[in-house]
Amino acid sequence: MTSTSTPPGLARFNDLAEHAALAVLTEACASATWAKRLLAARPYPTLDALHTASDAATADLTGDDLAEAMSGHPPIGRPRPGDPASAREQRGMAGASEGLKAEMLELNLAYQERFGHVFLICATGLTGERMRDAVRERLGNAPERERAIVRTELGKINRIRLARLVEED
Repeated sequence: MTSTSTPPGLARFNDLAEHAALAVLTEACASATWAKRLLAARPYPTLDALHTASDAATADLTGDDLAEAMSGHPPIGRPRPGDPASAREQRGMAGASEGLKAEMLELNLAYQERFGHVFLICATGLTGERMRDAVRERLGNAPERERAIVRTELGKINRIRLARLVEED
């Protein structure tokens, strides 16, 4: 049972049946390991506590877990059709010129060829140009450095999605 001081949206999340909570967590992050770890630590008294648990779970993801998490993210500039979260997060590319969209497609492909996974960035609030510049810069990273950046970006995305998940109606 949750405390009356727990924010209502967080209390609703804490009170979800296990299967329902697991479903909403895997929508936020496609890593089953991450979702199960957050599920096991319920109830959360505050959003900060939920974020702290998320950060710890993200930091502990294995390479395979991280790959599973990234599989839930479409390439920048190509949000999943019918997925409002994907479209909202990549809003900075929505009004981009056709030239910028074509360049991002090329850069996404080059990145995927170099690192073996989708280019992951917390795109919320970024313009198309900022995302393009980031992928250009990150293409020069060593794989180990890039993996660390991906983990950090995933953590930022997870925090935003969890906050949205427990917002009040």
